[in-house]
Amino acid sequence: MSYFLCVDCGGSKTAVVIADRDGALVGRGYAGPSNLTYLTSDAYTQAVKAAVAEALTAASLPSELPPTGPTPFNIAWFGVSGADSPAVIKSVLQPLSTLIGIPIGPRLLVTNDTHLLAAPIRLYDDVSHAVSIISGTGAIAVSFKEEKGQLIECGRAGGWGWILGDEGGGYDVGREAVRRILMTHDQASVKEGEAIPSTLRDKVLKRFGITDVMEILRCVYIPDPQPGTAAPPDALPENFAREKRLSTLSPIVFEAAFEDKDPLAIEVLRTCAKSLVDTAMTVIGVPTTEKPRLVDSKDAVLSFGGSLAGIEKYRELVLEDLAQRGFVFKHVLFVDDAALTGAVSLAALVKS
Repeated sequence: MSYFLCVDCGGSKTAVVIADRDGALVGRGYAGPSNLTYLTSDAYTQAVKAAVAEALTAASLPSELPPTGPTPFNIAWFGVSGADSPAVIKSVLQPLSTLIGIPIGPRLLVTNDTHLLAAPIRLYDDVSHAVSIISGTGAIAVSFKEEKGQLIECGRAGGWGWILGDEGGGYDVGREAVRRILMTHDQASVKEGEAIPSTLRDKVLKRFGITDVMEILRCVYIPDPQPGTAAPPDALPENFAREKRLSTLSPIVFEAAFEDKDPLAIEVLRTCAKSLVDTAMTVIGVPTTEKPRLVDSKDAVLSFGGSLAGIEKYRELVLEDLAQRGFVFKHVLFVDDAALTGAVSLAALVKS
């Protein structure tokens, strides 16, 4: 039992890292999506199994799962997107226990994936709290404190999915871009002359394969394709499910904002960054008698995660908005490899 396993289960992929007792990486593995919100327990377990087996092979360890002999893992940590309640976590505890050969108990950790982003709290001696902000396709903010080596959740906000929320994530960026394009078109209808040029508008129209702004409505609202229909990456958005039609626009918005300097695109991202901060402010603040679990930024580390938060200029918009509200964190970092961060933190925890 010399190795530490960390599995980052997300909506786009499953990423696995195996580290040794010194925290050194010895194996990686990947598989398809493993967000529990959208998968059955069996489908989730199969994705995890494929990724862990690949990591074991890369580490030159027996890859048979469940293991035929003693498990090679000291501790295993599963950070699972969609693991938002004790009941959901309980539904996968036994399958995961059987899969990797670790009995249900303190050596088998199953948490929401945001907990992985709080692992860097163990890297600093001058903080005892952390706030994790994830901005990918969706968005969520979660706060933590560390007690006796354990990460304890203080509060959470967002992560409601594209229908109910996810403000500041990829879907929200795509939706806000389309809304701004339509609003600008409406405003131009009562003005003299042509509409103000916009590379964002031009790029979105091209992406949808149309030439008239009002045709966007049909592209957005046309029913989803038949289940099981796979669209190639370069297919027109109407060939994707409605969620993807908007979330896949986010790279276009970032390109228009930060490369073309398009004012409309920049305003879209400022609006979305503000919405992300609005969500995070549910868990950030000076603790009070009424809200004792708020986390004060001056005594905490802020960990960003997710594909959108990986874009430095977008993080800067978020940090700028936080600073305007009077909140500057003691440490700020972007966790680009949550599985590795989690595995290394497990090794450090055991060493301490």
